Amino acid sequence: MAGIDWVIDTHHHYYAPAYQEAWLRWEDGRKLPHHPGQAAWSRERSVEELDRAGVKSAILSLPSTPGVWFDAGDPEANRMARTCNDFGARMVGDYPGRFGLFATLPMLDIDATLKEIEYAFGALKADGVCLQTNYGDKWPGDPVYKPIFEELNRRKALVYFHPLVASCCAGLSVGVFPAVIEVPHDTTRAVVSLLVSGSFARYRGIRWLFSHAGGTVPTMAGRIEYFCRMRKDAGQFAPDGIEAEFKRLHYDTANATHPAAMAALLKLVPESQVVFGTDYPYVPIGTQIQDLEKLGLSAAQVQAIKSANAMRLIPRLRS
Repeated sequence: MAGIDWVIDTHHHYYAPAYQEAWLRWEDGRKLPHHPGQAAWSRERSVEELDRAGVKSAILSLPSTPGVWFDAGDPEANRMARTCNDFGARMVGDYPGRFGLFATLPMLDIDATLKEIEYAFGALKADGVCLQTNYGDKWPGDPVYKPIFEELNRRKALVYFHPLVASCCAGLSVGVFPAVIEVPHDTTRAVVSLLVSGSFARYRGIRWLFSHAGGTVPTMAGRIEYFCRMRKDAGQFAPDGIEAEFKRLHYDTANATHPAAMAALLKLVPESQVVFGTDYPYVPIGTQIQDLEKLGLSAAQVQAIKSANAMRLIPRLRS
């Protein structure tokens, strides 16, 4: 059977040269340290790391902080999204079979976002889109995004979410870098925002994929269900029940192959909803493959997570 020994990384970051320059300036302006993996990233290094870890293919996506916004306004963000998408598409073409692409959308400019969706799926043949969990402290269930999700639903798109530290919470610290705690929590905020806004129920054509095992959704699922089902509109935004909505979603394993994290996720959803991801270059690829293999799952479960589920979600991978 094709793909029986494959590993597919659905959470693999890339950096167009213009993005890399803007990002370094942006961090320097805030006196933030540069992550060595991101600062040293190149197309060639990315392929070398895939080869070293035995990964057949990876789906490219832009990191979420600061996305394509570098304090230069919407027009520049729109241009940066196009630049990054073009660069990612060239990588897909230059390395046949090694990469796919989740296109970046500017989001804050609705008209430009709709044009970028058309360009990404039409000209670039993108495999899906990559969204942040929030934009300026507006989470994805906000009505302002309705035209975007209507179009993605019409296209039956794969919509992948990557979290970031919300600006409202960036100053919170208990002695660790805020992203340690706030990144998974913002995934949960995004999921709940989409749930109670009725977006999951309304846009059944969209296939939803969330990073890092769904953030804190698996461990908070009971709490979310208990309080949300008390709402008078629960039957509208979750007609089959709240847990059923969670079970329709897909989740990657990036930075979440710890036994406790995966146990919680696999109690919430079957392995058919889980795909392998790494968050490269922020987290090593090989160790996450090893951690997945040490979880005590059956060989069939491991292979489903490593590649079979991704191949079902992303047609390019089946060829």
